[in-house]
Amino acid sequence: MSEKQSAENQNGEKKATGNQLIDGPRLLPASGGPARQLVILLHGVGADGNDLFALAPQLAQVLPDAAFVSPHAPEPFDMAPTGRQWFSLIDRTPDSIVRGARKAASVLDAFIEAELVHHDLSDADLALVGFSQGTMMALYVALRRAQACAAIVGFSGALVDDDRGLSGGTAKPPILLVHGDADEVVPVAAHYDAVTRLLAAGFSVESHIRPGLPHGIDGPGLDYCKAFLAKHLAPAS
Repeated sequence: MSEKQSAENQNGEKKATGNQLIDGPRLLPASGGPARQLVILLHGVGADGNDLFALAPQLAQVLPDAAFVSPHAPEPFDMAPTGRQWFSLIDRTPDSIVRGARKAASVLDAFIEAELVHHDLSDADLALVGFSQGTMMALYVALRRAQACAAIVGFSGALVDDDRGLSGGTAKPPILLVHGDADEVVPVAAHYDAVTRLLAAGFSVESHIRPGLPHGIDGPGLDYCKAFLAKHLAPAS
C-alpha cells in the first residue's frame, strides 16, 4: 500500500496534533460519529503500519464507534532496504532488547497520549493490538502507563521485562495472547513464558495456541481478537 493510499484511508480526518515522530494510516468510526474508542495497531519488525492496518476494517465490524490508527515504527529496518522497526534485533541479547524497547516506548507512549487527546478519550477507551515486535511494544508500554487501557491483544509476540516491569507497574489491563505452535520466528515457548509471568503478576490473561500456524494471524485468531475487544472496550453511551 502506498503512502498516497495510506493518506486516503484517513477519510479526510486531520492528523493528531503535537510533535509526533510517528504516524500511519487511519480509519474513522464506521458509525460515522465521533470516536468513542481508539484501537492502535502495532506492526512487526520489517513491516510498516500498512501491514496491520488491514485488520482495521474487520475489527470495525464489531467496533463501529472505534477509530483505528496503525503507526509506522520510528526506525528504518536495519536488516533490509524496506520496512520499519520499533528497535533493532541485530543484537538479540536480553539487555539489548530491553534497551531497544525502552527507547521505542518513549515514542509510542507520546503517540498514544497525543491520540487520546486528539479524540478526547481516556485509557479506558483504548486498546492496543500488536503483532510480533508490535506485541512486545504493546505489552511493554501499556503495562507501564499510569492508567490501565481497556485491552491488549498480542499475536505471535513475547514479553519484554526489566527492573521497572511487572512488579513495579500499576496498570492491570486484560490481555489476550494468540500464538501459532509452528511459529518459526518467535517460538511458542515465548508465549508460554509471557502467560506464566503475567498470570503470576496478577494479570487477567486469555491464551490461545493455534495448531500448525506459523508466524502470522489466522481466521480463528482474528475471531478471538474481535470477541475480546468487543467484550472489553466500553460500549458507546
